[in-house]
Amino acid sequence: MTDQPTHDTPACTASAEIPEWSEATQLVQGGVQRSGFDETCEALYMTSGYVYNSAEEAEAAFQTDGLRFVYSRFRNPTVEMFETRLCQLEGAEACRATASGMAAVWAALIAQLQAGDRVVASRALFGSCTVILNQLLPRFGIETVFVDGADLEQWATALAQPTKAVFLETPSNPGLELVDLAAVSELAHKAGACVVVDNVFASPLLQKPLELGADVVVYSATKHIDGQGRCLGGAVLGSQQFVTDHLTQILRHTGPALSPFNAWLLLKGLETLPLRIERQSASAARIADFLAAEHGVSQTRYPFRADHPQEALARKQMRSGGSMVTLEVEGGKDRAFRFLNALKLIRISNNLGDSKSLATHPSTTTHQRLTPEEQLAQGITPGLVRLSVGLEDPADLEADLKQALAA
Repeated sequence: MTDQPTHDTPACTASAEIPEWSEATQLVQGGVQRSGFDETCEALYMTSGYVYNSAEEAEAAFQTDGLRFVYSRFRNPTVEMFETRLCQLEGAEACRATASGMAAVWAALIAQLQAGDRVVASRALFGSCTVILNQLLPRFGIETVFVDGADLEQWATALAQPTKAVFLETPSNPGLELVDLAAVSELAHKAGACVVVDNVFASPLLQKPLELGADVVVYSATKHIDGQGRCLGGAVLGSQQFVTDHLTQILRHTGPALSPFNAWLLLKGLETLPLRIERQSASAARIADFLAAEHGVSQTRYPFRADHPQEALARKQMRSGGSMVTLEVEGGKDRAFRFLNALKLIRISNNLGDSKSLATHPSTTTHQRLTPEEQLAQGITPGLVRLSVGLEDPADLEADLKQALAA
C-alpha cells in the first residue's frame, strides 16, 4: 500500500486542480486514490482500524488528529474517495458521508443547533424529516416554525426574527412542490440562518443548491446516486468551516459512519449517474404527459409540465424535471390500492430513484406517521401515488399503467 495521505479531513480540493474535466468525467475519475498495486477499479478498504510502526507513531497520529487514518469511524480511504468525488460534482469545499440519508439530515441539523435555537422549515417534507423537526428537536428545546414552501411571504414573515437554520426540500417528497432557493436563501441569511437543502429528488446533476445560495446540501445516496437498490448511504456537503466547526465532532462521536463497502458501491453508482438521470428524466416527462390524458387520473404533477404551478421556477432552478411523477387516482384509497395491486411491471416500494420503476402510496407508507391534517397540509391525499420512473422502455411502462388504471 501507499503511504497514508497527509491532508486533514476531506476538503475536496482536487476539483480546483482539474477545471477542464466535465461532470461526466469527474464522476468516473474524480477522487481516485490508487494503492501500490495500481488497480483500475477503486480499491475497497474493508478495515475497521490501522496499524502503526511504533508506539511513538500511534501517539503522534492521535496528537495530530486527522493527519492519518486511525479508525474507519473517522475516516476510511474508500469512503474518502466517495466524498471527494461527490463534492467535486456538487462544487462543495467539503463532504462527509453517512450511513443513510436520514443520518445526514439529522447530523446537518443537530451539529449546529442547541437549546433555545429556532428553525424555519418548509411544510412539505419527507415523513421522517417532519418527525425530526416537530418531535425530536423540541426534546432539546429547539423550536421549528413551518411555512408553505411556495409562499415567499410566509418565509419573509417567519424569517423576520433571528433564526439558526432553515431546512427544505425542493422538489418536495412526494408532492413535487418547489421552493425558490435564491429568494429563501437571501431571506435566511439576513436572519442569520444556515440554509440546509435536501436535494434528493433533483439529484446533484439537475440542481445545484450551493450555487443558488444554500449553505449545506444533504443527500440520501441510497436513491439516484446508488440508483440500483443495493445499499444505504448519505452525504452532507458544505463549506470546510461548517464541516470542521460543526459536523466532524457530531459524526465522530455519534458514529453514523458509512460502510466502506457501501461507499464502493456508491462510487460505482456515480459513474453511471448522468446516463441514468438523463434517461429517467426523459421517460418521466413522457409518462407524465401520458398520465395527464388517462381516464381515472384527476391530476398529474411533474415540474416541467405547463400545468405545474411552479413550472417557471422549476425551469429556472433545474436542468430537467427529474425522475419523479405524482398522480391523483380518482376514487381515493380504495381505487389507488386497486391501481397499485394491478401493476405488473412497476413494483410497489417505498424507495425511489432506482433503475427499476417503483410506485408508492405515501399516505399509508412514507408519510403514514403524519396526522390526516398534516398530510392534507402537504397535499397528500388518499388517492395520491408517487411514481419513480426507471430505465425500462417507456412504452412498456405506459402499457402497464394503462392496464392498471383500467382495473
